[in-house]
Amino acid sequence: MMWRVGLSTLPLGLPLGLCVVLGAASAHAEEPAVFALTLKDHHFSPAQISVPTGQRFRIQLENQDATNSEFESYDMKFEKIVVGGGKVTVWAGPLHPGTYKFFDDYNPDVAVGTAVATTQTAGQ
Repeated sequence: MMWRVGLSTLPLGLPLGLCVVLGAASAHAEEPAVFALTLKDHHFSPAQISVPTGQRFRIQLENQDATNSEFESYDMKFEKIVVGGGKVTVWAGPLHPGTYKFFDDYNPDVAVGTAVATTQTAGQ
């Protein structure tokens, strides 16, 4: 006796179903928080931002000064040149709860700000 297995008896729906479940889970994954800063007259605005703990996030800086800036943080481990009138984005985190300093390395005495990592994001 010869056994024939048709395609309808194979568990093809399992991989497809698993793909659908995994795709739905990743679609609901939380997007990284984005924080906007401006640099004008060698001062950050806002000078303090509240960021989430335990998550990566982005900081977008717009340099409204005519001169170049070096957006830097030893605490958050980033350093990026932004030309006068330009914009940059840096990634930071995940961070433990605490206060983290950022600054313009070309004007470190006046262009200073902080990121405060808390369990809640700024929008909560």
